Amino acid sequence: MKLNGHQIIIFGLPRLDAEIESTNYTTARLLAKYNRVYYVENPYTIKDYWSSKGTARYNLRKKYFSLFNTELVETDTPGLSVIIPPVLLSINFLPEGRFFRALLSFNEYLIAFKLKRFIRKYGIDKYLYINSFNFHYPLLADRLKARLQVYHCLDPLVLAFERKHGCRSEDIVIAKSDIVLCSSKQLFSEKQKINPATYFVPNAADLSHSIKVLDPLLQVNSLLAGVSKPVIGYFGAIERRIDYNLLTEVIYGNPSLNFVFVGPVAEEFVPAGFTEMKNVTFTGPVPYHQMPAMVKGFDVALIPFKKDEFSRTIFPLKLFEYLGAGKPVVCTDFNPDLADFTEDTVAYCSDAAEFSEAIHEALASDGTPQRERRIAVASANTWEKRVDEIAEIIFKGLLEKEMAEVFRN
Repeated sequence: MKLNGHQIIIFGLPRLDAEIESTNYTTARLLAKYNRVYYVENPYTIKDYWSSKGTARYNLRKKYFSLFNTELVETDTPGLSVIIPPVLLSINFLPEGRFFRALLSFNEYLIAFKLKRFIRKYGIDKYLYINSFNFHYPLLADRLKARLQVYHCLDPLVLAFERKHGCRSEDIVIAKSDIVLCSSKQLFSEKQKINPATYFVPNAADLSHSIKVLDPLLQVNSLLAGVSKPVIGYFGAIERRIDYNLLTEVIYGNPSLNFVFVGPVAEEFVPAGFTEMKNVTFTGPVPYHQMPAMVKGFDVALIPFKKDEFSRTIFPLKLFEYLGAGKPVVCTDFNPDLADFTEDTVAYCSDAAEFSEAIHEALASDGTPQRERRIAVASANTWEKRVDEIAEIIFKGLLEKEMAEVFRN
């Protein structure tokens, strides 16, 4: 990795105590192996502040919220610290326009004011700035003096909350960045039209974590103790992108199989009655460090995403996590680009009949050779390799920018 010994500020969308592992934080953690990284989590608004008061999340942050507090939250990763931003105005309910953008500019001023105090206190000099999918604050970088601005685009903007102001804001971030990184080919194609310095770097897996599933001493998570085999499992957020219509047909058509959904549930997207089917279990969220013990209990792992204009841009983390655990994977064909990275180890299905057939085929044919092949595919798609690619792109971009500045002067 050529990106070595730099100071990097990463402004991320997930918070440090997010329920699921994120590309944003994983990237920060791996860049910290060779650089000094400061991860700035997504700010709380006044609405977040009052709604969370008294909770564990609030208590973790309350002494750091002050605009003048410059204490770092240390992590268990050497070289990686977290910065808690100040509490900001709640403004997303406002219509798009000059008034909204003026208040947004004030919020960005507050974040920058606090970050500059950290920069002075800790001698963060000649740093790189990565906006890790926090499109909500598009002009924050203009208030800082980073050597290089990078935007990491990880998903399409789908929810109404995101799209209300996010579509315009993200276009601003992309246009102003020196480098744009995209996690899918579709996103790459879209964003390259705005900024030619756009690169495709797909998501990957933490193989060292996934492969713990194969440890004979690892016990299956106790949440699966009462679930009879075969277990057909999904690990991740249960939300908008899941194809509930397809799953309902598959589940009703296979009463001998038990379907387990592990993760936080966005109830507004789950159809009425879906959670009440006899062969369906919802465990609720499980910490990421317990993922191997949970996935070990799966006989087949699922990625049942719906096919639409948004899913075409998704490159899910769980794809290589499942493969790294050696598990057979059955997936809808929501993004045809995925097959380019998985060889012939994943069954991609277009409808419920194919999905059911693929599950039964996986149960009948799984064995050691198949597991070894899946792990080999996952080994070629690790986070270490992806972050090395990201670091190489950033390093080259930094050299090109500095050379251009030399010639201008």
